[in-house]
Amino acid sequence: MSVLALACQSTLAAAAPLAEIGLSADKIVWLGALGGACAFAVTAAVAFLRTRRAGDVRMEALARESRDLRLYVDRLESMLNTEEQRMIAWVGAEDRPRVWGVMPESSGAPRAPGQLLAFGSWLEPKSAEVLEAHLGRLRSAGDAFAVTLTTRKRTYVEAVGRTAGGVAVLRLRDLTGERQAQAELAARNARLSGELHMLHALLEAMPAPAWQRDAEGRVTWANSAYACAVDVADAATAVRDNVDFLDAAGREAMSRDRDDDGCFRARMPIVAAGERRVFEVTDVSANVGGAALAIDISELDRLKKELRRTEEFHGSTLDQLATAVAIYGGDRKLQFYNSAFRALWNLDTAFLDGRPEDGAVLDALRAARKLPEQADYRVWRTKMLESYQSLEARESWWHLPDGRTLRVIANPHPQGGVTYIYENVTERLDLESRYNALIRVQGETLDNLSEAVAVFGSDGRLRLWNPAFGSIWDLPEDQLANMPHINDVVEWCAARPDEVQAWSQLAGSVTGLVDSRTHLAGRMERRDGTVLDYATVPLPDGGTLVTFVNVTDSVNVERALVEKNEALEQADQLKNAFIQHVSYELRSPLTNIIGFAQLLSDPKFGELSRKQGEYADYILSSSSALLAIINDILDLATIDAGIMELDLGEVDVADTVAAAVEGLKDRLADAKIVLRTHVPGDIGTLYADERRLRQVLFNLIANAVRYSDEGGVIDVTCGRKDGAVVFTVKDHGCGIPQEMIDQVFSRFVGHDAGTKRRGAGLGLSIVKSFVELHGGQVEIQSREGVGTTVTCTFPAVPESSGRVAAE
Repeated sequence: MSVLALACQSTLAAAAPLAEIGLSADKIVWLGALGGACAFAVTAAVAFLRTRRAGDVRMEALARESRDLRLYVDRLESMLNTEEQRMIAWVGAEDRPRVWGVMPESSGAPRAPGQLLAFGSWLEPKSAEVLEAHLGRLRSAGDAFAVTLTTRKRTYVEAVGRTAGGVAVLRLRDLTGERQAQAELAARNARLSGELHMLHALLEAMPAPAWQRDAEGRVTWANSAYACAVDVADAATAVRDNVDFLDAAGREAMSRDRDDDGCFRARMPIVAAGERRVFEVTDVSANVGGAALAIDISELDRLKKELRRTEEFHGSTLDQLATAVAIYGGDRKLQFYNSAFRALWNLDTAFLDGRPEDGAVLDALRAARKLPEQADYRVWRTKMLESYQSLEARESWWHLPDGRTLRVIANPHPQGGVTYIYENVTERLDLESRYNALIRVQGETLDNLSEAVAVFGSDGRLRLWNPAFGSIWDLPEDQLANMPHINDVVEWCAARPDEVQAWSQLAGSVTGLVDSRTHLAGRMERRDGTVLDYATVPLPDGGTLVTFVNVTDSVNVERALVEKNEALEQADQLKNAFIQHVSYELRSPLTNIIGFAQLLSDPKFGELSRKQGEYADYILSSSSALLAIINDILDLATIDAGIMELDLGEVDVADTVAAAVEGLKDRLADAKIVLRTHVPGDIGTLYADERRLRQVLFNLIANAVRYSDEGGVIDVTCGRKDGAVVFTVKDHGCGIPQEMIDQVFSRFVGHDAGTKRRGAGLGLSIVKSFVELHGGQVEIQSREGVGTTVTCTFPAVPESSGRVAAE
């Protein structure tokens, strides 16, 4: 029961007597409430005083405990700061750790906490990297560690990482005294171990046997080459069995012939891997043992012997030469001379065998008046001896007092020294003079010839020509003086196709192989009306003589006779005119026939009997075929007249092929022939006449259907090649006989297709005309009994405007 309830109850109990003395009920209630409130206030005050007294006692106890803990922490921090160490703790997720303690400046660790935590600023890079890695694992996984670190001052610091109560703690201590010495010894031992491992790895990679011995002479280490040399499985076996590389004589010589430093070097014949070879053995001995290395010099020894034999052979060869040769070493002394050198200068053999210096030889020759006369001999002599410092060969000409001329070549050696070559060119100069005189006589002779003459060398370049050659081809003298190649001359002179063909034959005769070159003769007509007869004559030196003779007058006489054949050509033109006239006269009534046949076939104009309908269909099919022939004849006549024009535009290649195939579906179905198209999806467009292109494809496929067997296969392929569009139609029918291949593109020419109706022979002619009208070309390949393949190549853009002159 609460205090307020008690107060109310007390008030009600006291209200009974008050009611008896005449007080109203409201007053009694107010008096009771006032008394209850007073009683509650007194009770609350008493409770507050008691609670405050207990809180003061508790706060005083907590204050005493806080002071004791702060004193304890201060004592601990004082203890940490008095010891020569630094403590770093990472509390919770704090990035900034707490640092305690001090370390002497001699340790290399900075005092400032910020600089201390920048480990890379006072530790060696490798030590800082190791410490950072350990701290990362300590803080993430709690992995403890203890490492020795090297500072930038070359001192050592011990780093110990631990976790305590979920806190990562790092302790840094300076290693002094014995611990410093121990750390230095450990670092030195690690460095020496690494160097030893590196040396062992280097020796292991060498192909030469290498090994180590202890003080008793036992093998303690060997490489793989050592194991191979002593015929054991591996180096461990050689060490375990103490297999020695040297024999008893070699070991005895090694112990006997060491120098004062304990080093032994010698070349020894040793049996290694079952072969007797020569090794250069180097052995170093000390009080703790020794190490040795054996290098196989068998090949070097063989090469030295071979070099000695080669030098003797070269000396013998040079001694047989007619050209004088003298070789001086790096000390400028004569090392070798041949018989021609001694005969050229007529020097004493004893003097030459005494290995005189280069300058002494020159002095001896000058004293014998065998050198060219010089205004200042000393300067000339010094200049000649500069060849020893030169990097390239030097050439000079000596005109001797006895009339001889020498070409002297001084070739310096890379290892020092000079080789002199004295070439007597007196006879050669005389022959050149006589040859030049002969050439001048021949040149004057050629210059006065009326025929055009040109001589091309074996390399195809113009070597000799006369003025008539430059005049007849209108080539200036300075252009011919550059000795142009035959291909350049062809490019300058060939202007018409027949000239190009003739010059191509001339170029082939000039540049052909010597065995295949023959006399060539022919005639060419130039664009200016001049007619030339040309001929080639192979020359013994590999060159070719080309002559041109102007025969224009005689050719004009021949042409007068040819004019009589023009009547035949006119008759041929009359034939074409007749075909055109007949074609136009037939086309109009044929159109009427087709129209009336279509009216008869139309049910709206009356029903026909089955037989009448069949006859009407025959009339339509025959009339359509005849109309197609007439249209083809008219197209050919238009092309022959040179008035055919193409309606050029962008043509979708795939759609055009599909349209041509669509027009032949009935024929394919009747003949039960399978048509396969191979058109890439990205074939794109072609700049051409769409109607003529579709007509070309229609005729090619129709021709293939006509000459295919029932149930056969026709392949239509389209692709791009070098910017052009190539259409290929291939059938597997009866094929074309080889004797008719050249006639298939002629008009009104066909061949028997067995039981099938023979065509008018205009399809392929129309194809060829329209393809060539686009600037393309048509090729046909066929084998009788195998099939026929027709290939049409259309350029991406037609080269002409669409007109074709009459053939």
